[in-house]
Amino acid sequence: MQKNNEKIELECSFCGRSTLEIGQLVTGEYANACICKRCARRALTVLDIQKKERAKTIPIHDEPKDLRPIDIRKKLDEFIIGQDSAKRKLSVAVYNHYKRINASSETYANVILEKSNILLLGPTGTGKTLLAKTLATILDVPFAISDATALTEAGYVGEDVENILSKLLQAANGDIKKAEKGIIYIDEIDKICRRSGGSSSGRDVSGEGVQQALLKIIEGTISNVQTGGNRRTGHAEFSQMDTTNILFICGGAFVGLDEFVSKRITNVGIGFNSKLSTDNENLSFSKLMDDIYPDDLIKFGLIPEFVGRLPVIAALDALDEDALSRILVEPKNSLVSQFKSLFDIDKIDLTFTDDAIHALAKKAIELKTGARGLRAILEKAIFYLMYEVPSDKSISDVIIDANFINGLSSAEIIRRPEEDNTLINIKSSRATSRKKVPEQQIVLGDEALS
Repeated sequence: MQKNNEKIELECSFCGRSTLEIGQLVTGEYANACICKRCARRALTVLDIQKKERAKTIPIHDEPKDLRPIDIRKKLDEFIIGQDSAKRKLSVAVYNHYKRINASSETYANVILEKSNILLLGPTGTGKTLLAKTLATILDVPFAISDATALTEAGYVGEDVENILSKLLQAANGDIKKAEKGIIYIDEIDKICRRSGGSSSGRDVSGEGVQQALLKIIEGTISNVQTGGNRRTGHAEFSQMDTTNILFICGGAFVGLDEFVSKRITNVGIGFNSKLSTDNENLSFSKLMDDIYPDDLIKFGLIPEFVGRLPVIAALDALDEDALSRILVEPKNSLVSQFKSLFDIDKIDLTFTDDAIHALAKKAIELKTGARGLRAILEKAIFYLMYEVPSDKSISDVIIDANFINGLSSAEIIRRPEEDNTLINIKSSRATSRKKVPEQQIVLGDEALS
């Protein structure tokens, strides 16, 4: 009990010092809860540090880069050779898509700007996946890729279509707002065409059913996306994602589609005055697909609703020898520059002659792999070089020609001069600071792999 006229001595609840030591204390709602100035400053410092740490983990919703169609096309040219028509169409479609997202809803209150997803047509190895991935890189938006053949209807063994959204969310580092402005590429879309191009009598689990399942998320819907836990154990965590502003790009080889289009163009008109066109036989795949109708895709096996959600159609041509040769050397991060860099790390200059580049391109055409097979062909051709050359410190240069690629001759090996050569000018460039003396040739090539 407090005695009359006796002053109560308070203590800081954090450091325990009394008012006699530090003077004034700040009291809380309860008389026994107090804090001194020093402890209050320390608490503020701790809170400030925690606030900064939380700010580092909070996702920043970066907006896609504002690039015009011509700018996008120029960026694509740096990484992709040829396919000019497809690059122009994609540049316009992507620009319009993100312009639609950034448009003020108040300015266009009376107009609903609908989304235009993209369908890419073309043989394997022509760059469909690379185009989609490069677009996402140029615009700095999250990108996810999925194979349509792995998708099934909900309730069946396989991958649900919602898993595609989970991949996009992972690419966005868990930032849902950023993921909602990303790009999803669905490959092999032609493999889920309904059977025989008509209605199926049984359950088409990985065909028409998947098309139906994809309709909503492609057009725009609120979907539950797994963000944590394990669905099998029943403890999965979900968040809602709006797919309205996600750009979907679907790609496929569509083997035989050109026959549908060619047949329709050839048999134009009825009667004696009808004209049979034979020029279409000489048209490239992309030029022929300029005349494609939605009905052609429906006959091929895509359901009408799905075709309607992919209004932008771009076709890619098969790559010829010249295009494949340019792909090897011209783009940023080209295969030749990559392998030259690998050898350069060992202080060895790797050189490909022009005929060697064309020989690699011819092999890709023979194997019908397109640009996709170029790396495997090149890896196989110089495998034993990569195995043996790094161990020989005297080698300065390796020159590869067409005969080496075809396994008909050796690679030319150039060695460094003896170390006791005192006439070397240290300030000279690498090319002139040493004598390049051809010595023994190492017999390597396809023959070494047999």
